[in-house]
Amino acid sequence: MSTDIAIEVGADHLRRDAFLYARQSSLRQVFENTESTKRQYALRDRAVALGWPIERVHVIDSDLGLSGAQSQDRDGFQHLVS
Repeated sequence: MSTDIAIEVGADHLRRDAFLYARQSSLRQVFENTESTKRQYALRDRAVALGWPIERVHVIDSDLGLSGAQSQDRDGFQHLVS
């Protein structure tokens, strides 16, 4: 981890919960691009390494395999922006 990046995360940031929105646009991508999905989930570990308690890192992955063309059909996205 770069020290420069860690310095950018301050106490004000860490007082908030962290949200990870994991998504692939189609079921085919979910099954074929497994490395991308793994990298998205690894961002949770990255947030913990930067100082967030694991219980305050929320993973929203209910939209895996859903197209991003329309936001109203994506419950995870709606949860994220609410």
